[in-house]
Amino acid sequence: MQSKQVIRNYQLIAGIYTLSASLIWGVNTLFLLNAGLDIFSVFIVNSVFTGAMALFEIPTGVLADTRGRRISFLLSVIIVLLGTLGYIWAAQMGGSLLLFSAMSVILGLGYTFYSGAVEAWLVDALIATNYEGELDRVFARGSMVSGAAMLIGTTLGGLLGSIDLAFPYWGRAVLLAIVFVISYFTMHDLGFEPRTLKLTALPAEMIKIARSSITYGWKERPMRLFMMVSFLQSGFMAWGFYAWQPYFLDLLGRDAVWVAGGVAALIALSTIIGNSLVEWFSRYCGKRTTLLLWASGALTVSAIGVGLAQSFWAAVALFLLGTAATGVIGPVKQGFLHKIIPSEQRASVISFDSLVGSSGSVFGQTGLGYLSKVRSIAEGYMVGSIINLFALPVIFLIRRLDESADNIVGKCGKQGASAGQGLPEVSTVDATPRQAES
Repeated sequence: MQSKQVIRNYQLIAGIYTLSASLIWGVNTLFLLNAGLDIFSVFIVNSVFTGAMALFEIPTGVLADTRGRRISFLLSVIIVLLGTLGYIWAAQMGGSLLLFSAMSVILGLGYTFYSGAVEAWLVDALIATNYEGELDRVFARGSMVSGAAMLIGTTLGGLLGSIDLAFPYWGRAVLLAIVFVISYFTMHDLGFEPRTLKLTALPAEMIKIARSSITYGWKERPMRLFMMVSFLQSGFMAWGFYAWQPYFLDLLGRDAVWVAGGVAALIALSTIIGNSLVEWFSRYCGKRTTLLLWASGALTVSAIGVGLAQSFWAAVALFLLGTAATGVIGPVKQGFLHKIIPSEQRASVISFDSLVGSSGSVFGQTGLGYLSKVRSIAEGYMVGSIINLFALPVIFLIRRLDESADNIVGKCGKQGASAGQGLPEVSTVDATPRQAES
């Protein structure tokens, strides 16, 4: 298999998976409110989901780093399918907080099997097929495909939701079944040798993976600082992504589900624009942290604006600025991290970073969700902007470390120490920790 085929398979799988997931993104909060939950309970359910992700990150990372990334992804699809059907059942059973929370645990488990595994599979396969390009651009283009899928999915989800709020969930279940079949035949572990994992050996493997995650993650200063950024930004973004649905409809003064679907589609489009800007900016910018600082600053400013906005259109425009910024942040961060992470620990360390981000989401959604109930969603965006503001000095500290992975190729051909090395070096893990990032 050639590198181009690997990238095409990655884009196909990520695109359909995102299409299935995005069907509910524009209506999820409205679905939960319609089922009988109040705004605080909605974010309790979301916090349970992210808490489950934090809880299961390490054990699912063990599976991905032993049995393989492919089986991890296939399990993810099956479990998310079951959790999605469980959401429909919970609503039909009266929509209690306990039932939705239980289904959120299942969904959280499913997404942790996905977290890190597909990225690790892609990078290992590209190494095995001697890919020489820049990872940032692969991730950015993959994000653009996913963004296009999200554009279609959120629009379709809004239209289906305007008929019945349960229809987007049924649509997601069908698409998940399709992506399972496609990934079963196209996704194969290249550049990775699976090994047998017995159930009795699971605790020891979990300890081993946890130690590796700490050794190649938390103990390495760049990783530690990036985890702090993940904690802060995830704490706001996880809440902000779902809080806009009732907030924007309230500003509009209409209870129109299709409008929520339309806004979600615009969010997808703005994210695609942010992804596309990565390649353009990287031609002129010598440092990844420069892009991260500007994009994180734009995200902070947009959050303040959304909280202060007095009209629907102003709030939407400012929110789209923030989502475009996140479209820049994601691929640039991924490119930085994969430059210095060892192949053997790639899935686990990525999952460890996701664990920290999920922990931030739990605190952010619970705290900001409670603030939304007792005060207002607008004030939640204001407080969220302050939380996100604290990420800027942390990124500046990463910049001061002057890591070789921070350098990218400029338009004039100037290269940093690692520029031109599209992928991290393949090396065996020894007792000496290397600088790693998740």
